[in-house]
Formats: sequence, structure tokens, C-alpha cells
Amino acid sequence: MDFIQQNVIDPVSGFLWTYVLVYVLLGVGVYFGIRTRFVQVRLFPRMLRQILSSREGSAGGISSFQAFCVGLASRVGTGNIAGVAIALTLGGPGAIFWMWVVALVGMATALVEATLAQIFKVGSPDGSFRGGPAFYIERGLGSRRGGIVFAVLLIGTFGIAFNMVQANTIADVLRGGHGVSTGWSALGLMALTAPVVFGGVRRIAKVAEVMLPAMALAYVLLALVIIVLNVGRVGEVLADIVTAAFGVGEAAAGITGGLAAALLNGAKRGLFSNEAGMGSAPNAAATATTSHPVKQGLIQSLGVFVDTIVVCSATAFIILFAGDAVYTPGSTTDGASLTQAAVAHELGDGTTWLMTVLVFVFAFSSVLGNYSYAEVNMSYLRAHRATLTVFRVVVVAVVGAGAVLELEAVWALADVAMGLMALVNLVAIVLLGRWALGALRDFERQVRAGVDPVFNTTGNPDLPRDVTDSVWTSEPHDEVARATI
Repeated sequence: MDFIQQNVIDPVSGFLWTYVLVYVLLGVGVYFGIRTRFVQVRLFPRMLRQILSSREGSAGGISSFQAFCVGLASRVGTGNIAGVAIALTLGGPGAIFWMWVVALVGMATALVEATLAQIFKVGSPDGSFRGGPAFYIERGLGSRRGGIVFAVLLIGTFGIAFNMVQANTIADVLRGGHGVSTGWSALGLMALTAPVVFGGVRRIAKVAEVMLPAMALAYVLLALVIIVLNVGRVGEVLADIVTAAFGVGEAAAGITGGLAAALLNGAKRGLFSNEAGMGSAPNAAATATTSHPVKQGLIQSLGVFVDTIVVCSATAFIILFAGDAVYTPGSTTDGASLTQAAVAHELGDGTTWLMTVLVFVFAFSSVLGNYSYAEVNMSYLRAHRATLTVFRVVVVAVVGAGAVLELEAVWALADVAMGLMALVNLVAIVLLGRWALGALRDFERQVRAGVDPVFNTTGNPDLPRDVTDSVWTSEPHDEVARATI
């Protein structure tokens, strides 16, 4: 594995992220921010109202809130705890600033891709919905081959690479905090993963709806306690983050590469955490029953804010408050165990078990969210039941493998996988952007008229053309949507 990592994975990752992805990711976010007149700022209050009014789903689909939780299940995980720690050790405090930038510009990107997923979603025999980049590449751009390429990339990224990362994080905290061997962690995780992934997307939605909001709130409250205890140092930490972001100040002294290291690691870990533009969250967004695509786009945009600006920032403050006692910029790469040690330093060793539980829930829920994305794209590839069963077995196996492999290896693989997937999706959403922008105009016009927005792809003057085979034109869907929003 070391040979492959050093001679194949690391060079490809270096090229992708140093010369291509950072610029494309930020560029697309700024482009959609301008085209939507910075929707992430203008409609932020609407995002909050939308999430509070979307709890009920239909008999066939799942609610907007459940879809939000499935998306959050994949977003809120190792990226928030292990990913932030890695960004800090490799990029210094300045990496957090660039994580914030990626998130803030990415909120517009997230709205666009989720809206596209809703516009081009399709119905399933059981009455639920499926969609995502593979579907909007085929249905919007007319490229089945392009859709297949994306579907294969997503299945490899989320079904294999990202699930290895999640398992590795759980094994890391169990080993570092409790001396549990990685072998036992692997066996335990495989035993827990199997029954859930064989249960399908609806079971994942129900599990995520219960676990994620409670655990995310608990983690943020834990961070708030630490911030209150260190309130006099908040200004100092913020100053370190901002100055180090541009390669200056004492906080950047131990980081080779200065500005470049902060930007590169902040962008990589920011994308891994909030997934804005990666093309993953749209798979969850498409499953929701809603009366207008932009409603779900707003909810998914809010998910980016919660993930990075709230949860990732909480982790960063915890580690930076602990300071030299646990953290040295440019030191050996540490993941969730660094965050765990920082919490213990601030609140005592008694928090080790609490952090273990939180990390486990975050990471394991991400395994569930990751699998749900992969299953949607297996469906897109028209996988037979036997093929899907084999894939589920593979997912369980890679969860075990991820627990025993080295941290650097699994994260390097994840960086390449998500980079390739994001490139395909970012190109697609730029080409299809007029659909999402048209849907946003339609949504805002109805809001100004004082009516609850309802979408139709036939005869809509804001759209480039009709989508005559759309689920939006079928009367049963419209009735369900109107009744549940």
C-alpha cells in the first residue's frame, strides 16, 4: 500500500489539488454566488424557516428534513473532527479560514446542485424518488455515458474510499483513548454496518433523523463550554486563524508552504467535510418530496453552513485553545485522536468516553449516508439484485479494511477519489446552471406573490425547455407535494 500511495496516489492528488481543483472549486462557488445575487446571504432566514416547515414526508418519498439529515449524516463526520485536526497539523490555523471561504462560497454551489437534483429526479417503483448528478448529467445534458462515469466515481468514492476513512477514524479514537486494537474495531464495525446497509435508504433516513441532530447539538454544546471557559482568548485565536491564512504571523511559522499549505489543506478538508460541489449531497436532496426544487436547495445549502461554519469551527477552537499541550503546526499528522486529546486537556480525562461516543456516531452515521449515495448510483447503473447484494458485502468488507489501514493511506485515497468526482460534477452544474437559476427566479417570483411555490417543468417560462417526462408533471406527485409542504 505504501508503494502505491507514494508513486501513484500522492502524485495524482498533488496535481489535482495544487493546479486544478482549488481554483475550480472556488471559481464555481463565486460564479454561482454572483449569478444568484449571493443567495446564501439573501435567503438565509428563508433557509431556517424552510428546515422548520419540512418535517412531514409522503408515503413514497422521504421528507425534506429526512433528506437533510441523510445529507448531514454524510457531511457531519470525520471531516469535522479528524479532517479539521489534519488541516490544522498540515496547514496551520490558516487552513480554517480557507475552510470557511470554501463553505461560504460553496453554499451557492450546494443550492444549485441540489436544485438540479430535484428538477431531474425520477420516480422509483416503490413510490420514492432517485436523483443526483448521474441523473441530471443524463437527463439535462443528454449524456448517458457522462452519467455512468459520475456514478462509477461516486460508488468508488463513497462506497469504498470514504467509508474506509470513517472506519479508520473510529478505530483511531478507540485505540488512542481506550487501547482497543484495530482488529477488534474492524470486526465490531462490520457487524454493525451489515444490518443497516442491507436495510435500504429508508432505514438509513430514519436512523440519521434520530442520531444526527442530537449528536451535532451535543458536540456544539461541548465546544461552547470550552469557548466560554476560554472566552478571553477568542480574539487571539481568530487573529491567528486570519493572519496564518495568508502565511504570516507566529501561528504559520511551523508550516512549510505558508499560504499555499493553508489554502490547499483548508480547501481539501473543507470539501471533504461539507461536500459542496462534490456531487454527493444531491443524491439525498433528490429523494425528498417537496413542492419546489429550490426548497430543497435552500435546505441543502444550510447543511453546508451547519457543517463547516458551526461544527468544523467548534473543532478548530477546541484544538487551538488546547495549544502547545496537544497541537504543534507541521507535526505528525493526527486525526480524531488529536481532537479527543484537546477536549480531555480542556475538560478532563472524563470526557474521553464522551468524545468516543460522539466520534463514533458522527463517523458511523457517515457510513450510512455514504452507502445511501452509492446505492442510488447502483440503481442508476441498473444493477441487478445480486449485484447490489455483492456490493453491500464489499461495503461491509471495506469498513473492516479501513479500520486497520494507516491514516495517511486512507485519506490520500479519499482525496483523489473526491477530487475526480468533484471535477465531473462542477463541470456539469456550470453547464446546467441556467436550469437552477431559472428555478430560483420562479421560486422567488411566487414568494413575492405571496403563494407557496409549486414547480412545473411544462410551460415554465423561466426554464430553458420543458422536461416532458418529469415527475413534476404527474398529477399524483403534485398532490402529494402540495399536501406535505
